Amino acid sequence: MKLGKLRRRPGGTIDRRGSGGFGGLGFPSQTSGGGAGFPIPVGGVGIGLLLVVLLIFGACQVLGDGSILGSGTGGDQRLDTRAEGDSLADFVDAVGDDVQLTWEEIFQREGDTYRFAEIVLFEGQTQTACGVGSARTGPFYCPADERVYLDLSFFQELERRFGAPGDFAIAYVIAHEFGHHVQNRLGTNGRVERASRANPGQRNELSVRLELQADCLAGVWARDANSRDVLQPGDLEEGMTAAAAVGDDRIQESTSGRIDPEAWTHGSSEQRRTWLRTGYQVGNPDACDTFSIPYGEL
Repeated sequence: MKLGKLRRRPGGTIDRRGSGGFGGLGFPSQTSGGGAGFPIPVGGVGIGLLLVVLLIFGACQVLGDGSILGSGTGGDQRLDTRAEGDSLADFVDAVGDDVQLTWEEIFQREGDTYRFAEIVLFEGQTQTACGVGSARTGPFYCPADERVYLDLSFFQELERRFGAPGDFAIAYVIAHEFGHHVQNRLGTNGRVERASRANPGQRNELSVRLELQADCLAGVWARDANSRDVLQPGDLEEGMTAAAAVGDDRIQESTSGRIDPEAWTHGSSEQRRTWLRTGYQVGNPDACDTFSIPYGEL
């Protein structure tokens, strides 16, 4: 990716690294409203799913003991992107800016207003409006405070453990999380939660659909970025590798030695690749309707 081509805006990233956290949770470090004019019928957050193994690129879940906590912004510090040796944090900040500026333009074209989310960088664990967030769950989005939470060590795991190196692999993760914010801004979060409560047996299916939609929305941004000469040869392939690496089937096979589609919450490797590619090829969020397609055809 061409970092100098990414569009920037002031602020947007909060740096909580080195703040001391909340004490260990006792887990080993595994890193694992409104409506815009375009039709994305449902989607948004992880609908309170408690994870058995890994949550890769998640949305709001009940964290820690399940309590809902305040966002704890009293000690927040804005990221100083001029700090030497902080190139990864600067890259995350830059990608987050560019992704959101793209969505601002899309919302404006549809006569709606996009509200910017913030990125929170943390180490180990941190307080969120969705509960205590841990690096063990991977990156996640909390709709209650409209923030994307990232422990940067995850990106080392993405390369070393999941075999998905490259700057666009990182960008894909970030764009996926902001896809959840787009879903939340469209009011789809509430619809998914209501549907899940009304039909508990479809909880996992609904989760897969919304996660694949977020992958597709990440692809929409990638198409826009490519049109502005941000991407370089091989970037999209890096994103596809990352999407495949974190498919539920691949994670299940690597952790338990068996694959159980009934337990999927994010979709298979091929499904994640397919929807990221769909968003990129079409470049329009209208193509990201993962909820009107029969589940077996996703």
